[in-house]
Amino acid sequence: MSTLLHIETSTTNCSVSISVDGRVDALVEQNDAGYSHAESLHLFIIQALKTAGLDRSQLDAVVVSRGPGSYTGLRIGVSTAKGICYALDKPLIAVDTLVVLARQIHLEQTDKSYIVPLIDARRMEVYSAVYDRDYSQIRATEAEIIGPESFSKYLEVAKVYFIGDGAAKCQGVIEHENAIFQDLVHYPSANEMAEIATAKYKAGDFEDLAYFEPFYLKDFIGIKTKK
Repeated sequence: MSTLLHIETSTTNCSVSISVDGRVDALVEQNDAGYSHAESLHLFIIQALKTAGLDRSQLDAVVVSRGPGSYTGLRIGVSTAKGICYALDKPLIAVDTLVVLARQIHLEQTDKSYIVPLIDARRMEVYSAVYDRDYSQIRATEAEIIGPESFSKYLEVAKVYFIGDGAAKCQGVIEHENAIFQDLVHYPSANEMAEIATAKYKAGDFEDLAYFEPFYLKDFIGIKTKK
C-alpha cells in the first residue's frame, strides 16, 4: 500500500491531494492569480490530511510537480516537499508538470491524436511538450514562441488537443483544422498526479533530497519595481 501526499504549485493553481494506492482520497486547491501559495500551501496540506483521515506519519512519500512553470511557485512547492521529507524521513517523488496537465484529456485507445499541454510563459512564449494518447512523451519539453507553423508536424497527420492557460496564445494564431482547443482555464492539478506517482513509488524512483531542484527550463528574470 502507498499513501502519498501530492503538491502542485507550478502555476496560479495551488493544489494538494492525498492518494492511497493510486486513488485520490482528498483534493484541496485554489486558483489565485495573486500566487498566495506561501500562505495557502501548508493549510491545504493540513486540510487534505484531515479530509483523508490521516496523520503525516502515515505518509509513505511526498510527491511534487517538478516544472516547468512559475519560478516562485516551483520553489515554494519543492521547498515544502523537501521539508516534509526531511522531517518525516520519507522519500521524494517528482512528476513532470506538463504530463500532469496532459492527463486532463482522455482519449480512446483507437484515437491517434496528440495532446499538447501549454503553460503560459512571457509574451507569446509557452512551455510545451507533445504526448500521445497513452501520455508517452514524443517531443521534449521546450520554451517556444507561438507562430502559425507551431506544431505543424503533428497537425498535418492527426488532431491535436491543446490544453492549459498557454493555449489561449495559440488560439487565433494556429488555425489548422486539426487544432482542437480545450477549455482554456485548465491548470495542472494534484488530482492527476496519483497514477504516475504510485508507479514511481512501486519502482523506487525517488529523488536525491539534497540535490533535487525544480525544472525551471529558463533562467529567472527579475522585474524592477517602479518605486
